[in-house]
Parts: sequence; structure tokens; C-alpha cells
Amino acid sequence: MTPASKPVQRQSLAGSRLRKHADYVRAYSAGRKHQSAAMSWFLAPQVAPQTHEAEAANLPAAARVGLTVGKVMGKAHQRNRIKRRMREALRRHVDLLPAGCDLIFHPRRSVLTIEFSQLEREIVRILEQARLEVTRLEVTRFDAARSPKRNSTLSAPKPRLKPAP
Repeated sequence: MTPASKPVQRQSLAGSRLRKHADYVRAYSAGRKHQSAAMSWFLAPQVAPQTHEAEAANLPAAARVGLTVGKVMGKAHQRNRIKRRMREALRRHVDLLPAGCDLIFHPRRSVLTIEFSQLEREIVRILEQARLEVTRLEVTRFDAARSPKRNSTLSAPKPRLKPAP
């Protein structure tokens, strides 16, 4: 078997999908909405309990992805086609998902008509942007944890002015 004819190992989204309504609601309330040409998307940090193995290794939880396509997008066969195209594009780039976050995609109707390569480029751009935002948030949290607190016991209390009698 030559390297060119080597079968490509298929990645799966099976373990990294949002499934429960409560997870979607939490991601909407804790996350931030972003816009792109073909879709809007939400990025939220996960607060779900990690497995014992991940806690032992001090690893972040695996990323999870959700797709929502409302009835305004068309009949069931059109909505299903949009979701199939989105899942395939995401499946090809599972490795770009930001760890420890939930990502929800709201595609627009244009996802039905744009070429798949253009949809794939858009999803890759969104995933890269989400990873950058996650690293920026982690750096901010790390800096906040390292900076001294304002109400530290080491600082002297400010004198209070007593009202005149």
C-alpha cells in the first residue's frame, strides 16, 4: 500500500456534541454571541464536572459542539441538509475545537447554497477565532489570579472620617 492510497482515519463528533437542553441554555447565558458571514455562534466555558481521569491529569474538559437550525430555515429536509453539511465540516476539523468550551452554531439560510469548501473555510476561521478567544480568557484569568488583591491583609486600612458633632 503506497502512502498516497493510505485510507484516511475518520474522526467523529460523537463524544463532543451538546445533547441536553440544559447545556444549551447554560451556554447561551454564560457565553458570548459572535457573528460571521454564514452563521452566528456562541462560545461559553464549560462548568460541567470532569471525569476523575481528567481531574487527576489536570486536563481541561473536551470541547463540545451544538448545532441549532430553527424552523424559519425551511422544511425538515432543508434543515437536515444544513446540519449534515455543518457536521461534516466540523468532523473534518475536530482537532481545532477549543478545549474546555461549548460552541454552538446558528447557521443562516445561505449555508444551503454556498459551496462546501467555502463553508469549511468559514468553520475553520470560526474555530481558530474561538481558540484565540479561549487563550485570551485564560491569560486574563491567570493574570487576575496572580495580581495582589485590593483588600489584602497586608495593606493598612484607610482611616475613616468621623462626622463632626
